[in-house]
Amino acid sequence: MKALNVPAKDQVNDNAKEIFENLEKQLGMVPNIYATIGYNGDVLKSYMNFDSSIGKTFSMKEKETIKLAVSEVNGCNYCLAAHTAIAKQNGLSEEDTLKIRDGSIEDEKLRTLSRIATETARTAGKISEESRDAFFDLGYEEKDLIDFIAVVLSVTFTNLVHNVTEIPVDFPEAKELQLVEA
Repeated sequence: MKALNVPAKDQVNDNAKEIFENLEKQLGMVPNIYATIGYNGDVLKSYMNFDSSIGKTFSMKEKETIKLAVSEVNGCNYCLAAHTAIAKQNGLSEEDTLKIRDGSIEDEKLRTLSRIATETARTAGKISEESRDAFFDLGYEEKDLIDFIAVVLSVTFTNLVHNVTEIPVDFPEAKELQLVEA
């Protein structure tokens, strides 16, 4: 199988180079997932524009809850690592991130979002009426449901990029879930 390497700045087009420079200024690095998407600078530019325009309905904790739940379903070690780190920067503990991923977090809103995100990822969006009602019972509106779907889509894209390319994870590894036997 052909191995894919993370491209350097001189291996990408001007769109990607500009984004790489902005990421270096903001983060001090270019995360491997963005660098890899940068093989196609037009896609990277479109993705970054899309990702920065969605999720405004949700707090950072809520947004990371959605991204962690979807990344767990999709088995993406890269996104689990990245979104665990981001969640911890936004006030969630390591234990919280694990409980989000298995749907057992105590916070009702985060637990509900985690479970709906998990169901959405597992069923390609064919969620139950109960799940849809639970979303609206949290106080969200129709426009917020569309924003939720956009967040699921955004993280699913990076999940697929990593799972297909198998590029190295450049964030601290996320802990594995310890499944409790019944």
